[in-house]
Amino acid sequence: MSATAARLAEIAREILLAEGAAAVSMRRVATAAGVTPMTIYRHFANREALLATIADASFAEIAERWAARPAVADFDTRVTELLDDHLDFALGQPHLYDFVFTDPREGARRWPDDFRAGGSPSMNLVADALTGGIRQGVLRDQDVWPLALTVAALIHGLVQLFRGGRIDLPEPDFRALVHQLVGKVLDGNRA
Repeated sequence: MSATAARLAEIAREILLAEGAAAVSMRRVATAAGVTPMTIYRHFANREALLATIADASFAEIAERWAARPAVADFDTRVTELLDDHLDFALGQPHLYDFVFTDPREGARRWPDDFRAGGSPSMNLVADALTGGIRQGVLRDQDVWPLALTVAALIHGLVQLFRGGRIDLPEPDFRALVHQLVGKVLDGNRA
């Protein structure tokens, strides 16, 4: 990616972080960058291509940040850390979270094929942690992907309910609730 394309993508990402994906337009990015809208089209075929670049970079950053934690052997500690990282992201960058995880968008990874093929950097970390639990004998031997999807769907649903005001708890209590409910799912899958 050229320096100009990277700068344009970063400006678009800043708009998305502040206001959500709907606020990102080619004209608005061009104005913020001090270039003509045609300049953007030299680097990105359309708005969807620009947003896809942001999504790909964001997933790579998320996965890199989550994977950067020192490896721990204890399954429950690993799950707690990954869950805390996910909640930090969901509650700390809500517009980006919505964009990469819940907004409909072209090129988004789909269940089951994209996930099973390892196409989701964030879901791969969940599957890897659960696979570690199976290898350690903490979880029963099973196809890890349906369990990973169950855990991810539970977390995403709870985040949406909390952010929508349907779970009326202070943030620390909400976080504890998420840990408790994910723990219940995992307890039901223990060896």
